[in-house]
Amino acid sequence: MYYWLGAFLVFFAAFCFALKGIFIKLAFRYNIDSISLLTLRMVFSLPIYLFIAWRLAAREQNVKLSLREWGWVSILGIMGYYVASFFNFEAFNYITASLERILLFIYPTFVLLINAFFRQKPVSKLQLLALGLTYSGILLAFFENIDSAQQTNLFLGAFWVICSGLAYSLFLVGGDKIIPQVGPQKFTTYALIAATVPVLIHCFIVNRFQIWHYPIEVYWIGITMAILVTVLPTFAIAEGIKRVGSGNASIIASIGPIFTIFLATYILDENISIPQILGTLLVLLGVFLIGWKGKK
Repeated sequence: MYYWLGAFLVFFAAFCFALKGIFIKLAFRYNIDSISLLTLRMVFSLPIYLFIAWRLAAREQNVKLSLREWGWVSILGIMGYYVASFFNFEAFNYITASLERILLFIYPTFVLLINAFFRQKPVSKLQLLALGLTYSGILLAFFENIDSAQQTNLFLGAFWVICSGLAYSLFLVGGDKIIPQVGPQKFTTYALIAATVPVLIHCFIVNRFQIWHYPIEVYWIGITMAILVTVLPTFAIAEGIKRVGSGNASIIASIGPIFTIFLATYILDENISIPQILGTLLVLLGVFLIGWKGKK
């Protein structure tokens, strides 16, 4: 029961994260820019994280973080929840939600390569095969969309997705060491709070924090994103990883692109081609092999 609850939490988090692109695309129909939408998402979620932080600090068994731990949590939070998120939001200005989700799944290969080059972790033949499958699937989906009228600027959109995936990979690799030290709940809460600061500064520089003149639908989308795409899945994935392990979690979470493709087709009326579906399957197979440890 302990394991299956963890698997369900990872599955739920994957579904919530898959909704992100759908909500962003819906919000962009109201001519809101990337940093304004990201700011709304963070502003609406911030009170929840502040409340959770207060509850964590009030616990009798609470262990205060050292200055070094605060520094690492803040840096990683900014990398994962500000830098990676902003790049990701920017990509949606140029490409479809379904293609973005396929391209974003390049990040497990980045994690593998970063660990191989900087931590001298050996790469197995199975993982090399996984890299080949993943990149083959991404290229298949990418080149299928070169002449697609659905993409505003395919190469610029792909560039932002790759930058987002690289930033998120650095966040994950760094989190491997600090999360066991501070705990998943503390890490997630404090990292999100830390990331809110540069988001607000960025928004102030760009538009002097003028984000309250949009139609009411934009704010409903922002509130929904704050709860359903930010707060709930971040804690669900942290708890799920604790129960099933990061390898199994990555395999379960690889269902995310499938969710996005179906949602984008039915909600955003995006057209999905056969080569794009085949590319998605190759990417998912590659991610599966990267996460697979050879254990049941």
